Amino acid sequence: MSSSDDRPDEAHTRPAGVTDETVEALGKLSEALEVVEQARGFLYGFHRLTGRADLALGEAADLLDAAGQQELAEHLRTDVIGRNVIHGRWTFQVVEDYDDGYYATVRDFEQTARDDLVGGRRHLFEAEMKEERRTHGRPHHEARPSDD
Repeated sequence: MSSSDDRPDEAHTRPAGVTDETVEALGKLSEALEVVEQARGFLYGFHRLTGRADLALGEAADLLDAAGQQELAEHLRTDVIGRNVIHGRWTFQVVEDYDDGYYATVRDFEQTARDDLVGGRRHLFEAEMKEERRTHGRPHHEARPSDD
């Protein structure tokens, strides 16, 4: 391994003149975006689970019919199945509102801040943490993947 292979690549190196405070602030923005991404994943999980529940409710209505419980089956079909989960919205509409509103705003702001402050470079805070924490020259502590 050459000495240049034991340094981070340019995409993960702080541009000249960028302060510690700027790298820390961008790291916090990145952390916030990661949490928003995780929340988005939970929201998609909520969307999928609610859809699965609605389909299972449909199967339950069919089984109630087969068991001679037509009144209960009809009540389930008319009052529960296909019901909005939030006033006026099915889960896909909640997901779309989140994606187009909060999620897009946070994602775009984080991108703009990186573009404006460090030429779009990502994860500078983490890259510098890696440099501080890894044992230089040891296997499995390389700065970056090898070309092998």
